Amino acid sequence: MALDLSTEANARLAELRMEVAMANWMLPKAGLVTMHSGNASGYDVEADLLFIKPSGMDYEAITPENLVAVRVTTGEVLTEGIRPSVDLPHHLFLYRNVEGVRGVIHTHSNHATAFAALNRPVPLVLTAIADEFGAEIPCAPYVDNEGEHIGEAILKYRNRSPAILMGNHGVFAWGSSPKSALKAAIMTEDVAKTVWLASVLGEPKVIPAEEAEKWYDRYHNRYGQ
Repeated sequence: MALDLSTEANARLAELRMEVAMANWMLPKAGLVTMHSGNASGYDVEADLLFIKPSGMDYEAITPENLVAVRVTTGEVLTEGIRPSVDLPHHLFLYRNVEGVRGVIHTHSNHATAFAALNRPVPLVLTAIADEFGAEIPCAPYVDNEGEHIGEAILKYRNRSPAILMGNHGVFAWGSSPKSALKAAIMTEDVAKTVWLASVLGEPKVIPAEEAEKWYDRYHNRYGQ
């Protein structure tokens, strides 16, 4: 890929490549994917470029250099000889249509995907869900994988949560960076597992919206350094 970019832009893109590679490496380490399933990407809006996992590549074979570069406005694949993830259209749709998204993760993590198999959201029954997501993690109904159908369903059925379940399919998560998208994907699986365990014991109790708002506000506005 030969691009006429400034030294500053090239340095920024090198950092993004590394962050996207690290996000992909973390997917199997965090137990979110198996074999070749799932993918991570990152987007540099100034350069109009995203970097995404190559299609069907073993995670241990991924390097910052062999990520596939794609022009976001046109969808043009700029890396020769390596095909991008088949989920590229859904990543492109989110970058083009959801303000501030700079990282996207797709997984088939077990507990979250179990909810997706039931076409059921992860209910707002934990303060950890209120913290990270601010609402239930919604579940869009089944759609096929043609064109922009998945992206359109995400846009239609999402709420303030940075993640959504796709009915009978899996999880999409996003954020202001690949790292924040990865966090949302990991948290989605973690809370889905806890809610599943709670459901085995009894009926989880939904947190009222006004109480959830307190947790969300503290976590997003006063938590951390």
